[in-house]
Amino acid sequence: MKPRILVLEDDEDIASALARGLRREGYEPVIAHDIAGAEAIPELASINAAVVDVMLGSDDGKRMVRRLRGAGMRAPIVMLSALSGVEDRAAGLEAGADDYVAKPFDFADLVARIRVQERRRAGPQVRRFADLSYTPDRREAAGPERAVTLTEREALLLEHFLDHPEEVLSRGAIFDALWSGVGGTSENVVDVYIGYLRRKLAATGATEARLQTLRSRGFVLTRTREEAQAT
Repeated sequence: MKPRILVLEDDEDIASALARGLRREGYEPVIAHDIAGAEAIPELASINAAVVDVMLGSDDGKRMVRRLRGAGMRAPIVMLSALSGVEDRAAGLEAGADDYVAKPFDFADLVARIRVQERRRAGPQVRRFADLSYTPDRREAAGPERAVTLTEREALLLEHFLDHPEEVLSRGAIFDALWSGVGGTSENVVDVYIGYLRRKLAATGATEARLQTLRSRGFVLTRTREEAQAT
């Protein structure tokens, strides 16, 4: 059975486009254009994921998120909004959303964020790459010598690399995937967090998993026993 995903979006064109894309990704979208329509969906609390627009005409999508959480829904919720300010994002997360994506958005990025949250909700699943292991629910990276706890943003960055092993990711692509919905930032933030993450991974004693910089190309999580070239 395909996982059911609620799409609560008052713009019918956007809702239809989301539904088509989500079907291609293996989901069964359930569409609602207002809170009353969403509340009428059978077995709403047992839905597998939700994409909720913040601005629903005269209503507020955050109110729906609070109702879903109050009804016991534990599934991932991602909010969409044309408002990209830090305060707006914080309000959405405070209401109970797991992530917040600013419009206009890239569909592939949205799906990736949903799947990141699905993995986190699935419980303690250890992901492995070379001599590095990562436990998402604890945000814990471990190597031969020790385990370290990552910040939320460091964890998202590592998960992004684990989703694309041995693949060169440009600075711009990483920024678009992880920071495009956060106001007041530039692509330089990628370099900052690459540095943070690289130091955390080095502290684990992992020597076969390397977060390498490729001049003028980007970054890659690769298997190597050799020292990564500095740039």
